[in-house]
Amino acid sequence: MKVHTVYLLFLCCLLGKLSFAQDYFYNNRYYENDFLFEVGLSAGAINCLTDIGGRSGNGKKFLKDLNWQNTKMSGGIFVNFSYRYALCARLEFNMGNVMAYDSILKNDRSEARSRYRRNLCFKSRITELLLLAELHPLVIFQANSKASTFSPYLVGGIGLFHFDPWTCLNGEWIALNELHTEGQGFAEYSEREVYKLTQLNFPVGVGIQFECSALLNLRVELLHRITRTDYLDDVSTRYIDPSLFQKYLSPGQASYALQLHNRQRELDPSVVVTPGAIRGNSSRNDSYFTVQCKLSLVIGRERR
Repeated sequence: MKVHTVYLLFLCCLLGKLSFAQDYFYNNRYYENDFLFEVGLSAGAINCLTDIGGRSGNGKKFLKDLNWQNTKMSGGIFVNFSYRYALCARLEFNMGNVMAYDSILKNDRSEARSRYRRNLCFKSRITELLLLAELHPLVIFQANSKASTFSPYLVGGIGLFHFDPWTCLNGEWIALNELHTEGQGFAEYSEREVYKLTQLNFPVGVGIQFECSALLNLRVELLHRITRTDYLDDVSTRYIDPSLFQKYLSPGQASYALQLHNRQRELDPSVVVTPGAIRGNSSRNDSYFTVQCKLSLVIGRERR
């Protein structure tokens, strides 16, 4: 009886060691680790969905109203902490430029012609700091969590981003936020608050991770940012009484605001716009997104 008991204990220990060894070795050159740390670089494209520009016809939702011609470069750096390839926490910094212009609809003859006649444009530098979580479902639902060459994932989190819309007038770039072009902060339009240039966003997206080697990971990722502002492009609602600019702004700012809040007369000097006429669509907030490749160095696997 004692012999059988000792033999059973020995067999359990052996099986335990074999199971441990299976997880402990990544391959014949590296030890495995439940926790891995990555440092990486991102590069790709950035674009935005705002009130300015858009596609032919009535304004549409999301990618249906996107002008792909406005796509610009973006880049960043990130650190990633993963547990058994299934769950990851990522801290990421990105930057890039977004832009849009109504003149892109110059040859359009649909309902979008009114946006062309509005004649507004903007550009803005976006900088952001994101805290993200990655979820790798194929790893979670397989029997043993282990490295996989190919792993699709879901990603989401919260971020802090800074923007600052500018527009061009006679070859000069002018900051729009300080001009209060829609009466933001004016007593006569108390419901229109001055928009903050640094705000929260809520990134959500999907990606695919490729394990290039024991030390290198490559990701391809689409990440959409939901924002809480409709003023990424400085356009949101309706025209105001232009005489108020002289009441609230300095003479220099008032001069710019008078020219930039309504630019239809640049195309047609006979146009008369009354206060309260539609300037933008406040029913949907602005947003932006990136498509990036991410290359990272894996830290945590030691040589055998």
